[in-house]
Parts: sequence; structure tokens; C-alpha cells
Amino acid sequence: SMSTVVLDTITGKSTATTITIGSTPVVSASATSMTIRGEGSAQTSIQQGLGKTWVNFKGTDTFGERDSLNVTSLTDGGAGAYTVTIANDMANINYCSTDSIGSFPNANENFGFSYTSTHATGSVKLFTANTGASANVDFSNNNVLLHGDLA
Repeated sequence: SMSTVVLDTITGKSTATTITIGSTPVVSASATSMTIRGEGSAQTSIQQGLGKTWVNFKGTDTFGERDSLNVTSLTDGGAGAYTVTIANDMANINYCSTDSIGSFPNANENFGFSYTSTHATGSVKLFTANTGASANVDFSNNNVLLHGDLA
């Protein structure tokens, strides 16, 4: 039979900082970090795996943000040039940025490429262009995701 435990707080009997299921430690915590069991016996940092900033926005027709996390503002800097201003800054400029563009919902846009540039702790720039184009162009679906340490 299955049992259900309902509670608001779990308090350990000692100063242990590890949650163990059976004989396998699955979560470890300290004052500044929490890890979870990954593959084999490897531990993965939960904080390092979280996206710290992301934004999805429209670059064509009426420019605007669709949804975001940890973004103060989004600036249209002209054709295919945007600045994402981060609400809670990154700790340094060595964060990882992932970006993508697409033709959502316009299926007639050409293939293109995008890249982030000018990493600052409080902002990042995105540029978009058609493949083979000599100048930047706007796309209808733009995405930027940042991983790294928050300040």
C-alpha cells in the first residue's frame, strides 16, 4: 500500500545537510549551494544549471517582449539589433549566452543567424541577420538565455 506524508517543515536530528533515499545520497546543501545527484555518483550544482535571464520577443511589426525572466527592459537598436537589460546583474561578463531566432508565426521569413555580443554584467546585445545578407534584419521570434552566476 502507498503512504502519504503531509507536512510544512522537515527538521533533521543532527546537522546533516544531505537527503538520502535508501543508502543513496540524492541532495546535498550548504549555505550557498545545493547539489543533486546526477549520473552515477556525480553531483550537479542546481544553481549553475538554472537559467538566470531569458527573454522571448517579437522583432518584426510591433516590436515587443512576449515573456521574460530577470529582464528590466528590451531595446530595439535598429534592424536586427537589440539590447537586453538584466534586472539582477550577472556577477561577471563570463556568462554563457544562448540565442535563437525564427519565423514564428511567419513561415515566409528567410533562414538566418543570430549572435550575442557585448556581454556586460547588466546587459547583452543580440544581432540577427538573414543567411548571406549584407545587413542585419529583424525576425519575428527572438530568444536569449543566460547561464552563469548572479551578482
